[in-house]
Amino acid sequence: MQFEVVTATLDRADIKTEGLFLDADAGFDSKDFRSACARRDINANICFKKRNGSVDDGDEYFDRDLYDQRYAVERTNPWIDSFRSLLNRFDTTIECWKGFNYLHSNCPEKIQNKKV
Repeated sequence: MQFEVVTATLDRADIKTEGLFLDADAGFDSKDFRSACARRDINANICFKKRNGSVDDGDEYFDRDLYDQRYAVERTNPWIDSFRSLLNRFDTTIECWKGFNYLHSNCPEKIQNKKV
């Protein structure tokens, strides 16, 4: 399981996973994955797969508001990738990369949501 590889890497880096918050989509909704998170004391906020039955059938924690906010975070990466030609041309140093990300994080919401 890839989860074990990631958590082992975190262990080697001496990064604690206890109390870590994990927000995941329905693709991660399985008993094995939820159990793996619980064994490592990771707070898993995983959207339920509809085909696995009713949400009310289990006692797993799920916060819909937090889950919905992850969309804003996930749409940031494609927005940055839409400027790939700009990045390929100018993103040649760490300073340029930092500057581009600083620019992105300080752009008004209207510009960030504009289709390119």
